[in-house]
Amino acid sequence: MQVRFDDRAFSKVTLPHSVAGLSWQDWDPAAWEDRWIYRRHFSLPAAFRNRRVFLHFGAVMVRASPVINGHVLPDHLGGYLPFRMEITDWLTEGDNVLDVAVDSRWQNVPPEGSPQGPASIDYLEPGGITRAAAVDAVPRVFIRDVFAKPVKVLDSGRRLEVTCSVDGFSGGPVEIKTELIDGLRRISQSQRTVKLDPGGQTEVALPLANLGNVVLWDFDHPHLYDVVTTLTIHGKPVHDFRVKIGFREARFAVDGFFLNGGRLQIFGLDRHELYPYVGGAMPRRVLRRDAEILRRAFNCNMVRCSHYPPSEAFLDACDELGLMVWEELPGWQYLGDEAWRELAVRDVRDMVSRDRNHPSVVIWGVRINESRNDPELYRRTREVARSLDDSRPTSGSMTPSSMRNWRAEWHQDVFAFDDYHSAPDGSVGIREPLPGVPYILAETVGQFNYSQGKNFNAQYRRTADAALQQAQALRHAQAHDRAASFARCAGALAWCAFDYASLVNSFRGVKYPGVADVFRIPKLGAAFYLAQVSPQVRPVIAPGFYWDFGPEQPGGPGKNAAIFSNCERLELFLDGKPLATLLPDRTGFPHLRYPPFFCDLARGAGTPELRVDGYVGGGLALSKSFSSDRTKDQLMLGVDDAVLVADGSDATRLAFQIVDQFGAMRPFAGGDIHFELTGPGTIVGDNPFHLAESGGAGAVWIRTLPDSPGHIVVTAVHSVLGRKSAEITVRRPA
Repeated sequence: MQVRFDDRAFSKVTLPHSVAGLSWQDWDPAAWEDRWIYRRHFSLPAAFRNRRVFLHFGAVMVRASPVINGHVLPDHLGGYLPFRMEITDWLTEGDNVLDVAVDSRWQNVPPEGSPQGPASIDYLEPGGITRAAAVDAVPRVFIRDVFAKPVKVLDSGRRLEVTCSVDGFSGGPVEIKTELIDGLRRISQSQRTVKLDPGGQTEVALPLANLGNVVLWDFDHPHLYDVVTTLTIHGKPVHDFRVKIGFREARFAVDGFFLNGGRLQIFGLDRHELYPYVGGAMPRRVLRRDAEILRRAFNCNMVRCSHYPPSEAFLDACDELGLMVWEELPGWQYLGDEAWRELAVRDVRDMVSRDRNHPSVVIWGVRINESRNDPELYRRTREVARSLDDSRPTSGSMTPSSMRNWRAEWHQDVFAFDDYHSAPDGSVGIREPLPGVPYILAETVGQFNYSQGKNFNAQYRRTADAALQQAQALRHAQAHDRAASFARCAGALAWCAFDYASLVNSFRGVKYPGVADVFRIPKLGAAFYLAQVSPQVRPVIAPGFYWDFGPEQPGGPGKNAAIFSNCERLELFLDGKPLATLLPDRTGFPHLRYPPFFCDLARGAGTPELRVDGYVGGGLALSKSFSSDRTKDQLMLGVDDAVLVADGSDATRLAFQIVDQFGAMRPFAGGDIHFELTGPGTIVGDNPFHLAESGGAGAVWIRTLPDSPGHIVVTAVHSVLGRKSAEITVRRPA
């Protein structure tokens, strides 16, 4: 590639970045399937001199071909895992030029490769440099990696097996010291003097013992420790490496899942790391928000990262929040040729190497999602995972097709099944666990049509039939209740948390199985999850219906309307008059901690007002009101974060929806919203935004500008309901 050419016509972008301009729907792979060039000029800081310099990319979709000052570096294939390349020998004292050719065309690399193209996998992959990138400088001899593995954490003789990888060669011996630190307190340390391998890679074991009583990591109290490893040469510390860990025992057994010795029913959702407008190219703050929604709003104790490794920002948040993680290699049903399979094995190696220090990760998915059995390939992926980390089990989702001969061809530690079938009454069916093996549900509910007993065409869109929308939360409740009825079932991960871009069983390029939409705004299906929390933490009243009597549902919510709540008793009032006293349906949902309530809410015309009072321990815990009078509707507008950083990539969601006078979601609302922004920021999203297409709710993201602190004001102007504004403070990077 030519180094010197006029690049003034290049667009200036900040990372992470998507090469295609996208809306929230109607994605067309032709928009990104091309070869793109990123270029960066940079000069080396004085601190980089006499050091080794590396390029580090968090992820590039899907082939990266870097060139530094005209020197061609090796290609990297695969869009979900990081890679680094040393560039020390090709740098200059003056202007350095880095070019990265990003080939986002369909490639022979997992999950891609099928001759059928993008329609062959159930998620779209917009191209670009979709995660952060950096130029790092390290000493000539440095610590490349540290794995700190807790061992026998429930025993008094618990220990920490620390393995340190040193890169480089020094003529004399070097000292390696590792310390376990809790805040300002050093708990244990180990130190060794070693001779480095002239080949440049040296593995050093530094076990830590005598740890005493450590604080365990669990989903309620996710305590984290620091492990700090220091390299010293000739008595001078030259490099240190820090990782965070947690002490916990996560064990899958034939009688369920056990966390720190106690049985815990897994209660979770599957998640795609895809967003409107940018695909996977969101900054750390936005990625972390997904973990907060899953753990704090939806009350999940586990998430399955489908069907590829997530960003490390998401895993960091899971560590800190106590959200357990199933992580799996990239793929969806298709198995390719030998070169493709080598990349799949490499992906397992890179995934485990990157994420084995995260206490939130409790299981490795080493099978391509829903693929046919391939004993030789999956023997290799399992062996690679275990060679790098023997402290976690392996698994991978199975289907009725692949389980037919599972005893001969399945060789994992945990049997994970995608259970999509109807019970005789047309509700959610859950099969009895297989005997003799640890068992978990990897998927259930989704878009499966339980009324028909076949097909995956139940699209839970806000613009779809109201009765279908109301059925979603009940189906998730049925799935988790029936999974919990089997003592040998570890639990269920239901499909799925958020809607996402796909060409498979989708509508205008969006698939609609999520209990929240692509904007992360809860749908009716989320009502069940919202209520699964102790009322001492927060009381919840979440109807599984819309209180509306418009043309889409003239009879109202119907005769068997569900209300999801963690209260002990509900009192309902219609226009201020007592309507009903409700108790949770513990007969129909005996295995849920907080079953739904049911009430006859079929009504005629008019604009009645509903009030629901929830009682706990004899006292009023929460009261919520709902209006069917559309003349009192209003526009609700709000940002997730009121303070951002002026680095050019930081961003926050600006969510908006049409609500009734009490703040409850109004279904089938329309109109257009135009946005006006003043201050150092930009809008990422559709402007104007057409609410009728999303059912009355949506979002854009507000992104900062590089080195531009100040004050942002965003005003949303609705075509009927007027103006609302939100404010954001933008601070300089620390």
